[in-house]
Amino acid sequence: MITAIDTNVLLDILVPNEEFYDASAGGLEESAAGSLVICDIVYAELCVHFASRHECDAFLESNEIRVQALTREAHFLASRACRKYREQGGKRTRILPDFSIGAHALKQATRLLSRDRGFYRQLFPSLELYDPAA
Repeated sequence: MITAIDTNVLLDILVPNEEFYDASAGGLEESAAGSLVICDIVYAELCVHFASRHECDAFLESNEIRVQALTREAHFLASRACRKYREQGGKRTRILPDFSIGAHALKQATRLLSRDRGFYRQLFPSLELYDPAA
């Protein structure tokens, strides 16, 4: 099984978030029975929290998390999901990277580890979601 990881779960561990740390750390540990991946967008969001790229890479390596670039198929799916969301009156607070994370998980992984299951369930109904806090 390949588990794509959303930024919120990793930040729960890094920052740490007292409310969700245990759940997110447990979800990451459980998911490590298979392969762990993040898309390049999640990588960029994580890098904000490190002093250097080397530190971020070391964190990912120590947790055996690989970084994947989105395929063109995933990028296109993200654009369609974003367009559909806007056409249905979705809030402008959601930006294209949110859709790209879901599209990456659907096209390049088996499931998504995220606490944002409502958003992803609405836009990617066939995506298997694992909310560690649920």
